Amino acid sequence: MSFYGFNEPFWGSLELHIYPDALAVVRDLRPDEPVILNRPHAARRAARFFIEKFPGKVLYAVKANPAPDLIQILWDAGVTHYDVASIAEVRLVRALLPEAVLCFMHPVKTAAAIREAYFEHGVRTFSLDTAEELAKIVDACRDPETGEAAADLRLCVRLRVSSEYSELSLASKFGCDLIEAPALLQEVRQHCDWLGVCFHVGSQAMTPFAFVQALDRTRAAIAEAGVVIDMIDVGGGFPSTYPGLEPPPLEDYFAIIARHFEALPIAYNAELWCEPGRALCAEYSSMIVQVTKRRGEELYINDGAYGALYDAAHVEWRFPVRALEDDLIEPLKDFSFYGPTCDDADYMKGPFALPGDIQAGDYIEIGMLGAYGAAMKTGFNGFGEAIVVMVADEPMASLYTGQRTREAVDNVVSLR
Repeated sequence: MSFYGFNEPFWGSLELHIYPDALAVVRDLRPDEPVILNRPHAARRAARFFIEKFPGKVLYAVKANPAPDLIQILWDAGVTHYDVASIAEVRLVRALLPEAVLCFMHPVKTAAAIREAYFEHGVRTFSLDTAEELAKIVDACRDPETGEAAADLRLCVRLRVSSEYSELSLASKFGCDLIEAPALLQEVRQHCDWLGVCFHVGSQAMTPFAFVQALDRTRAAIAEAGVVIDMIDVGGGFPSTYPGLEPPPLEDYFAIIARHFEALPIAYNAELWCEPGRALCAEYSSMIVQVTKRRGEELYINDGAYGALYDAAHVEWRFPVRALEDDLIEPLKDFSFYGPTCDDADYMKGPFALPGDIQAGDYIEIGMLGAYGAAMKTGFNGFGEAIVVMVADEPMASLYTGQRTREAVDNVVSLR
């Protein structure tokens, strides 16, 4: 069974059995390979939180985790719209959810991908950031017999905004500059039935102010363009909680977005959209790894930079960890990790706080891996196999328990 969608050779599954927690899994299986622990209740709770509290429409950003089981859980919880960024994601979600609304939000697409999405999968919403992409979309969606342009396109112009308040920037690759946006909006308006403006403030935005800046830039572009806008898509960037990255409550983000959205010069019935990825799935999964060697303050484990710990290696992301052994008694100590492959780059600086007497053979649970890391797991160097199980306990961290970790007065700056 393939859980993460695109890694079918590397996965086994015991999902029919629900364990109470990670420790129960270790006691039962004593696994030699990593074990992915899934918490459907956590994903369901996150989805319901967004649907009930965000003042607009919620799209799931599939790239964060394309697991079929997860996509079905989100659909069952009420998520009806999906941000798909490749034709493979279009095919995946359409096969799983025939009634879902798919929005092709990658600003650069091949003509063949656009054509297939439009004619075979019913996609009508596309994003773009150049006149060149607009022409590609219009041509790809023409009636193949008459050559007439499609009359039902829903197009979104992606605006480049700042990522200064986010932990991972998304400001350099996509988006038209503010000086270019008015003319592009005017041109796009002539070719679509429904016009939107979208942006992305970057991944893990640590303050709601990130959206204030982006919406102010959106206001300027719309005002100068002088066209009717039917939708504003504030993208993703909604954070999850990690060691050293404890954001304010998501309600603070929603409130400030709603306030600034209402002040925009847009159609009276314009829609507000968001595209959470990480925020909907980070709490869904954790992973059990085994220590294969200890060298001072370095622990060799059986997953790493080419597995679910990609972010821990390449952007020094700190994930929560805990030891799964009853006989470890020494105080916590900071460790770094080496993964199982032969590469020196398979290194995770951390620090990861674990009992000082942890040794080879011991097990560790690494939390908050439902977003990106688990989805990017590979089979490089012959590693990558994992068992998938379900557990019933709570995630190692959560933004959905109603407990405020930062005061609203602290919402302007990042903690990092």
